[in-house]
Amino acid sequence: MDEQAWTAGVFANGAQTRFSPVVELRQYTLHPGRRDALIDVFDNHLVEPQEETGMKVIGQFRDLDRPDRLIWLRGFDDMEARRASLEAFYGGPVWAEHKDAANATMISSDDVLLLTPAWPGSAFDLTGAERGGRDPAGTIVTATVFHVEPAGEADFVDLFRKEAAPQLAGLGAPLLAAFVTEHAENSFPRLPVRANENVFVAFFRFADAAAHARHQSALASSAAWQGDLLPRLQRHFYKPPEAFRLARTGRSLL
Repeated sequence: MDEQAWTAGVFANGAQTRFSPVVELRQYTLHPGRRDALIDVFDNHLVEPQEETGMKVIGQFRDLDRPDRLIWLRGFDDMEARRASLEAFYGGPVWAEHKDAANATMISSDDVLLLTPAWPGSAFDLTGAERGGRDPAGTIVTATVFHVEPAGEADFVDLFRKEAAPQLAGLGAPLLAAFVTEHAENSFPRLPVRANENVFVAFFRFADAAAHARHQSALASSAAWQGDLLPRLQRHFYKPPEAFRLARTGRSLL
């Protein structure tokens, strides 16, 4: 991969597009029964106005195991671009018009991880993606947040990239994207982030819930995974991973 082209987010020939050098993974806890109301506001009114400020709304998802949770991702070219885009959007007329309706659905919007690609080429490849385009019925995305000791992060990333990712792909889960914590100072403190976390986040895509279940079963019965690779990964954890099964909203790009 051309490193300069990757940093810019787009291959020079336009054949492949990856988003983004800085990514927010945002988890919203909502009042019971209000998730669809927030999705309606978000998908119909807040996507393009955010992107007009220079950010990229990568994906919005229903958490399949937590009915009052919405998870979404947005990307930025760098931390200064993040500050400028967020100032423009949250200080602008569209958010002023819709913020009351959006905020009325939420209990908390402060569960935010600030991320950067774990290695060149590990960001989301959205080549050919169309907002509102449809994956086959039932397609899900999974995200696993690994809490990794800072001192062992480089070893964990190397182990995951070279050994875990190929083994997971062989068991039915090719890697979609991988990120680590972006430790730069929060450039827009009006929106808090989980600043004291050190994480590695891996995303995968499955044709449906049954394909995901088959993968989980294959992992559970794999001696190579259970007896060797998983213990080597776990020695770097400082608390258990968080796992999410996600279904895209109607206007998610990812």
